[in-house]
Formats: sequence, C-alpha cells, structure tokens
Amino acid sequence: MDEKVDRILSESLRLFMKNGIRSISMDDIAKELGMSKKTIYQYVANKTELVEMVLDFMREKESNVCIDGDITKMNAIDILLAVSRNVSRQMKDLNPINAYELQKYYPSIYREFILKKRDHVYTTLKQNFEQGIAEGIYRNDLDIDLVARLYIQKLIDVHDPEFLSSLNFGFEKVFQVMFDNHIRGIANADGLAYYEKQIIMLNNNF
Repeated sequence: MDEKVDRILSESLRLFMKNGIRSISMDDIAKELGMSKKTIYQYVANKTELVEMVLDFMREKESNVCIDGDITKMNAIDILLAVSRNVSRQMKDLNPINAYELQKYYPSIYREFILKKRDHVYTTLKQNFEQGIAEGIYRNDLDIDLVARLYIQKLIDVHDPEFLSSLNFGFEKVFQVMFDNHIRGIANADGLAYYEKQIIMLNNNF
C-alpha cells in the first residue's frame, strides 16, 4: 500500500475509533494529517469511500494480527489465548457508537465488512479446532462446522449496538466472558486443566 494512503487510513481509523464516524469530517482528518483535503481527495473520492477503505484496512490489520511468541510452538489453546489478548487490547479503543453509525449510515458497506470478517474467522476457527483435536486438548466429538458458525454468530450479536446498550459492561468484558465460555465448551479434561493453568499464570503476571 502507498505510504501516504496508509497514513491517511491509519489516522482516519484512529479518529473514527475515538470519536465516532459521523462527528469526524474530512476537514478534521486533513487537519490531523497536516495536509490539504485536495491531497486526500487524490486517493479517495469522498467520505463514504474513505469509510469503506478504512474498514478494509482495519480488517486486514485484524487478519494479520501479531501474536507474541512463535506460533509454531504454540498449541491450539495458546493461540486462542494470544489472539484474545490482542482482541481485548483493540477493544479498549473501541467506540460503541461506530457500529450504530455504520449500520445506520453505511449499511451496505458495514454488511460487506461483516461478511468478509465472518469468512476469515470461520476459516481460522476451523483450523484451530482441527489442531486442538489433533493435539488431544479439544473434544474429539466437536461438530467443527456448527461450533464455528455458532461462535461467529455470537461475535456478530455482541457487536450489535442494541445488545451492548442493554448491558452495564463494555465490549471488552463481554468478549472475555464469551471467550472463556467458548474455551470451556470445546476443551476436553486435559485441555481444561491446561487452560486453567495458563489463566492462573496470566493473572499472576498482572
């Protein structure tokens, strides 16, 4: 990606995450970047296209999320724990109003974003399930396809603004509880013992 485009998308994403999408104008973005709107419009036609590009940029970043440590030396539970820590860190900067605004003002763009993200998560989950079963830490009677689809539906549901607004918890807390229930539902006795041990170690490090 062009370095200038990357900078425009990175700064736009930061502003959207912090303040919401509707409240941020192209003038605001230009000011933060220290460049003219004319320069920005060399790369994007309008704000709608910018929103679409920012969502693709964010999804790409999430797809290539960095995991601390050598993934080839991790078992399936270690990988899920590492991914969950990254997701939790990302969620700390999430402004709940973004999902509402995307659904209301950019419905087709938001739907396409959710569909692409769903397909990526589905593939990743299936690979993780297969690894965990092979390693003897996940239940060998898992219906991989069904469990993956159910988990994805939960992810979609917890992104729903109406769902979040009905709770006294932020997205980060909701995700942590959902993730914990997910692990406990797919792990066998050996996997649960390992998971509990890792959780204790993680808690002791904070």
